Amino acid sequence: MIVALFVIGYLCIALESVLEINKAAIALLMCVGCWTLLMLGVQGFFPEVADGVSYVSGRIQHHLGDAGETLFFLMGAMTIVEIVDSNGGFNFVRDMMKTRSKRKLMWRVAFMTFFLSAILDNLTTSIVMIMVLRKLVQSREERLIYAGLIIISANSGGAFSPIGDVTTIMLWIKGVITTQGVLTEIFVPSLVSMVIPAAILSLSLKGKFDKEQNLKCNEVTAFTKNQRKIIFLLGVGGLIFVPIFKTLTHLPPFMGILLVLGVLWTVTEVFHRQLEQNEDDTMAKRVSDLLSKIDLSTIMFFLGILMAVAVLQEIGILTAMGEGLNEAFAGNYYLINGIIGVLSSIVDNVPLVAGCMGMYPVSVDGAMAIDGIFWQLLAYCAGVGGSMLIIGSAAGVVVMGLEKITFGWYLKKMTWIAFVGYLAGIGCYWVEKLFM
Repeated sequence: MIVALFVIGYLCIALESVLEINKAAIALLMCVGCWTLLMLGVQGFFPEVADGVSYVSGRIQHHLGDAGETLFFLMGAMTIVEIVDSNGGFNFVRDMMKTRSKRKLMWRVAFMTFFLSAILDNLTTSIVMIMVLRKLVQSREERLIYAGLIIISANSGGAFSPIGDVTTIMLWIKGVITTQGVLTEIFVPSLVSMVIPAAILSLSLKGKFDKEQNLKCNEVTAFTKNQRKIIFLLGVGGLIFVPIFKTLTHLPPFMGILLVLGVLWTVTEVFHRQLEQNEDDTMAKRVSDLLSKIDLSTIMFFLGILMAVAVLQEIGILTAMGEGLNEAFAGNYYLINGIIGVLSSIVDNVPLVAGCMGMYPVSVDGAMAIDGIFWQLLAYCAGVGGSMLIIGSAAGVVVMGLEKITFGWYLKKMTWIAFVGYLAGIGCYWVEKLFM
């Protein structure tokens, strides 16, 4: 019944544009429904536990803590980017990417997203790039194509960096992949998985933007040029600092995000105090007001999805899927990881990778060794595979919320393109291992 409820809820999310019901509402209902069924059947699921009700309540708190870290990170990152954007911090980034050629802009967006995702993470990079894209492309129809490429590029860029995606961070912390190994052996496949979709999408973009609808340069802030640069450096530089903060303090990443948000908030308040003569104009740019612009429906959707998938993890569905793959394709790690990548676009890649980490032991040599074929392919497939569906990755979910992209539009326009790039990257990795 839990699996059936999850499948029905997932279909309703996929058909959001047809049903005209917000996906966040469906995700929350699916989450509560799955946990309720688990609680009602607790003795059947966990007969070895004396107090099943207390046990399930404890598991809910555990998973809520994990989901809360992701949600606070998301809210903090979205707020930081909103502060930088509303105060003109992205103006010079926009100017760097400025071009009237649609294809040139496509490639600039693709490569900037790809490399920025490796430095920051795919989630934060997607938020930053969507904010910049809104300043460059005013036509919504065309902007959606660029937004789809941002999702693909962000996930590809995050796969070859140990701090670029939640799953690579998990594998890196466990020690099954190393920084040098993933950078040297996954970089080219990740690059291929971005370049091929970009090349395909560029075929649908011809000509130049109209001057009137593109590259608006209206100043939206009374801050000076130097103040805007300070805000940008504190915002984006702070996001880059988050992984360093985690390494130094061993605190969760969301604590680093809150630190950066606190510093940036304080600095902008100081700048606003210097603009007292324009108080009416600057109040709307204060962080306390910008917080109301955060898309809470996206946050609620993310919460519902993460907590619903957690139920599947609790009842062992994800582990059973992994074991089934291992039995069906024993020894063929390309097929196993390839299918895991496809599954990661359907359900969250974090519990899938967590299940694989618990199911497959680390060996001294061979495919299961540190930086072995299995672990490197898992990092690539779990990261890049999420691009095939818009709800298959954190980057896709946040872009879906920011640009109001429907599941059906992405499925029709982007899924096959992302899949082609995904397979090309796996093929590239196979060639690397075969000849190098």
